[in-house]
This record gives sequence, C-alpha cells and structure tokens, in this order.
Amino acid sequence: MTGVGYYALELAKHLPDVPGVEDVRYFAGRKMVADPLDALRVPITPRSVRQTLLRFGAAVDMVRLLSPVYKKLILNRARGFVFHSPNYYLPPFDGPCVTTFHDLSIFKWPEYHPAERVRYMQKELPVALRRAQMIIADSAYTRTELVEYFGVDSSRVVAIPLAAQSVFGPMTSDATRMTLGSLGLSHGAYTLYVGTVEPRKNIEVLLDAYSMLAPDQRSRFPLVLAGYRGWHSETLLRRISAAESEGWARYFDYVDAKHMPALFAGARVFAFPSRYEGFGLPVLEALASGVPVVCSSAASLPEVAGGAAALCDVDDVVGFSNAIDRALQDNQWRVAAIDRGLRHSARFSWAETARRTVEVYRMASR
Repeated sequence: MTGVGYYALELAKHLPDVPGVEDVRYFAGRKMVADPLDALRVPITPRSVRQTLLRFGAAVDMVRLLSPVYKKLILNRARGFVFHSPNYYLPPFDGPCVTTFHDLSIFKWPEYHPAERVRYMQKELPVALRRAQMIIADSAYTRTELVEYFGVDSSRVVAIPLAAQSVFGPMTSDATRMTLGSLGLSHGAYTLYVGTVEPRKNIEVLLDAYSMLAPDQRSRFPLVLAGYRGWHSETLLRRISAAESEGWARYFDYVDAKHMPALFAGARVFAFPSRYEGFGLPVLEALASGVPVVCSSAASLPEVAGGAAALCDVDDVVGFSNAIDRALQDNQWRVAAIDRGLRHSARFSWAETARRTVEVYRMASR
C-alpha cells in the first residue's frame, strides 16, 4: 500500500477506540463489512488493468457516471452513519459526508500525472467538495491550498496530520540484521529513498546530487531506492540502472511491508527531494526511526519535518549533495538531528489523528 492506503487502515484500526463512536462499518468493493480485515480481503482491479482502462475516455466516463449509482444503493443501508471517504472521491449519500483531500497535485501539477487520470479526477474531485459537509486535509499547507484554489469556506476544512505507524522506531544492528541481510544491505551503510519512482518525486536531482559525492563515499554508502515504478519512470529507471552498474545505487521496486521498519532504521541518512507532497509520510517515518533526514523545502515538507531535517531547494543539486555529505559524515550534527527527529515525530500519533477525525464527524453531523 501507499500512504493513502495506510491512512485508511490506521483510521480503521483506531476509530473504534475513540470515545463516543458506537459502530464502524467499512465500504469494501460492492458491500459493507464490519471487520476491516474483511475489507482488505476484497479483490481489487489490478493496477495494470486500471491503467489500461484509463486510456479509454468513454470507459472512464461510463465508470464515473455509473459507479456513484451502485455505491449510493449500498450506502443507503448505512442510514444514521457518517460516511467518510479517505481518498477524495465521494459518492451520493443522504447522510453527513466527510472526505479527505491528501493534496492538490492533480490540479496544481497536472504535468506530473497521466492525462487520463487528470481528466477523471478534475471532474470528480469538485463533485466531492460539493457533496461533503466537512473536508479533512493532511496538512495546514493542503488546507490553505483547498481554501485558496477552490474558494472553499475555511470553516469546512480541518487540517489533521498523519503519523508514523508504531512499528517505526530506532533499531539496533542486531535487530535489522536478518532483514537487511536478505536485501544485501548492512546497518548504517546506505542512504535511503522510499517513494514512487516518478517525476514528481524529483529523483533526478537526488541522483545528480549523489553523483557529486566522492567515489569512496558513494561506494561506502550506496543510495538505496525503494518504490514501485510509477508513471513516466523509464528514464529514471535507466539512470538508476546505470548507477547500479557503477556500484553506488540499489533499486527495490517492492519491499514487503514487514521489512520496511528495518529498512528505515538501518539507513544512515534518509533523502526525500520531492517537488510536491500533501504530507510526506516517509519523512516522518524516517524521523521516528532515528534516522537523519535531508529533504526538499517544497509544499508541506517543512511542516512535517518541523525543523528536524536539513531542507534544500528542490532544484539545488549542490545543496542536496552537501547536506547529504554532512549527514553521512558529521557525527555531531547527526546526533543532534536524530534527537530532534525523535522528539518531533513523537508529537504525532494515529490515536490522536482518529480522535480529531471523530471531532470532524461531529461537525459534519450538526
């Protein structure tokens, strides 16, 4: 799963424990279920099939028009409930509705998405904003974007930050050895990037910055990239492959979720040069793992990093290179950065995210 999936899962786990919540149901596929694990077992259309279907405008429009019809029929069985869509889209529902907008990249940076996805989402997302009584944004940055871009009444939009899962935390080399060994890595001996391989993530700048490090530095601390192959990733993958052949990069297009805490905790540095994020959950996961972070100063990332990371302009290759070099070598800076990161990340929790989300449900029900 990506960030939105984990957001939905963590809410599913924590909402039943919030005082005042009487019942939680999960809308999965074409049915309503009472157990979030049952929701996770509902088969979804394979990503490759979805991408193929998106290329056919008539098919997309048919789905866009028919999908809300059958969803409304199912939702009619949930009278007396608040309906919360954790991923933008909001079908018709006669009761109170809440939607979460994670970012506005589809509107503000359409060049970073397939044209078919832009076409679909730019039609559907304004509909969701009209249907929702309340809107949740992952960050104050995204909340401001929603208010300014769409003219939404600010009283309808609440910023509620995400959190790192509790499995992310500092780990000893003994604790990470089995996982890292299976990946051919060593504790404290690599720089890590986690995220989709696509233009929006600005990986070209990261590769340029890393190539500026001294050859012995690169070979001692190779750049490890973990994330599935996104849209327009072909050129980036060729560059990563070339860096692998030169001995200073490793690429994993899939890492099992159970291995991610060790992969984070074993890194010497976490680098995240993204051009645009609605939140930037990997940054918080790295800080919670006790790993120094170097990230861009774009969009919500300064808010998420909270002064605990080294920030660079998205196009500043030299700045990124120098910041990564310092994070690799300057032990005094590393110790201070790790301490700041752990203290900052401890302020976030999924239990608090769920509690504040229920407050929004109450506001939507008034």
